Amino acid sequence: MPREGRGSHTPERSCILTREAAPREALIRLALSPDGEILPDVRAKAPGRGAWIGVDRAALDKALASGKLRGALARAFKTNDIRIPDDLGERIASALRQSVLDRLGLEARAGTLVSGGEKIETAARKGEVRLLLHAADAGEDGNRRLDQAMRVGGAEEQGLVFPEQRAILSLALGRQNVVHIAMIDRAAAQRVRHALGRWCAFIGAEVGLSAVTAATPDAPEGAGRQQDLDEGIE
Repeated sequence: MPREGRGSHTPERSCILTREAAPREALIRLALSPDGEILPDVRAKAPGRGAWIGVDRAALDKALASGKLRGALARAFKTNDIRIPDDLGERIASALRQSVLDRLGLEARAGTLVSGGEKIETAARKGEVRLLLHAADAGEDGNRRLDQAMRVGGAEEQGLVFPEQRAILSLALGRQNVVHIAMIDRAAAQRVRHALGRWCAFIGAEVGLSAVTAATPDAPEGAGRQQDLDEGIE
């Protein structure tokens, strides 16, 4: 079991493929099902032993094709009786995508975001917008107008282009014609930024989220520093 130290520290794990350590929230957990299948556990909630990866989909697919992933997983789970789906990379990408959409839906219900160009522009000019997202099919004029409002409000960054179109964002929020989304709560913006960053880092999407995976949610008060740098397991 991971050791707990004194003080408040970010839990860490190591990638089973690269052996590089990183905050647990920046990695992706893989779980072993009762019948021996390797499954993505992007929320790190599945019971039992888990293994962690910190590579993008291209690197994962390459490791799967070469057999390196099988060897690493066999060592992590201490068994050769494992079955790796051929579409593991796609399953992980889909799970990360759904995690982002679920997070947006939760924030919408909590009232920590606003949609609608006029509402967002007003909030942005007041300096109330912590994170601005544009749908992939949003018009350039609308994007520029809201980005300018962000600058007027003193923001250091512009809006980010979300890797899905307005129809998907509308479904996620349970609203009609969602073209732009503004996070008006700092903690909520951090949660969305983190979920979006994990997804984009894995699929290789460029949305201007520099070092976003480092912006992990704060560790719980009094949490210990947890590491397993040899196996990348939990």
